Amino acid sequence: MNPVVNHLIQLQELTLIRAEQKIHKHENRVEKLEGAIDDMTGQLTADVRSIFLRLQRRSPIVIVPVSNGICSGCGLKLPISLVQEVRQAPGLTHCPTCTRILYTPYEPVRRLHEAPNRIKPAKPGISRFSSPSLMIPRLSGSKRNEVIRELTDAMHANGFVDNSDKLYEEALRRETIMSTAVDHGLAFPHVRGIEGGALTLAMGMSSEGIPFDEDNKTLTHLVFFIVIPTAANAFYLKLLAGLTDVLRKAENREKLMAEEEPEKLWKTLIKVTRPAVS
Repeated sequence: MNPVVNHLIQLQELTLIRAEQKIHKHENRVEKLEGAIDDMTGQLTADVRSIFLRLQRRSPIVIVPVSNGICSGCGLKLPISLVQEVRQAPGLTHCPTCTRILYTPYEPVRRLHEAPNRIKPAKPGISRFSSPSLMIPRLSGSKRNEVIRELTDAMHANGFVDNSDKLYEEALRRETIMSTAVDHGLAFPHVRGIEGGALTLAMGMSSEGIPFDEDNKTLTHLVFFIVIPTAANAFYLKLLAGLTDVLRKAENREKLMAEEEPEKLWKTLIKVTRPAVS
């Protein structure tokens, strides 16, 4: 991959993680990220930095993957010649419609268009992008990596993604940048750029608690694993804010932890998040 493109992908990821940490009100993490973002931005050449900052003023998503010949930022079907240009990566190539920078990902995980076991309720909120088959009331893992493996395997086994191994690797890579564990025993591991369908959420619980973050003294009890298509990044941040707000309340966490069956857990999750997730 073009090293400049790789640099921009990493820089964009840091800016999105900063947005997540602002939602969780982790000022110390935000400050740390600000320094890293400033440093990476300063390493860009003047012309590339100008392009990046100009695009970022319009949208936090500046650089997007080409998926099946389509710009994942705006959905435009790209000319074959342009797709080939992106693959050759001689420089920065832009989408002719949204002007975002394009790149070709290596061995991407894809979100399957139709999941064979997916239940499609008409209700709004969490039910639009979750399923009873993705609810694990009692996680068997006792460590962070084991739990993430359970959730990625559940997505693959139930037909939501096509490559659980790659999804697992990407989820761990995200954790190495900054832990997704937050206050109140919550964690939100996730992977961006999973094209081919909508945002999807799996959930697992541990009554004993999981040491998700070595720096976090509070054990994690509720784990939400989310795969995020590029076009859904803005919605993901709204979803994260809604879930965080709802689950700050102990009574809502207790309602979830009381459930022992996937179907009942799913229905309770829909109910407690309804006020915040539209």
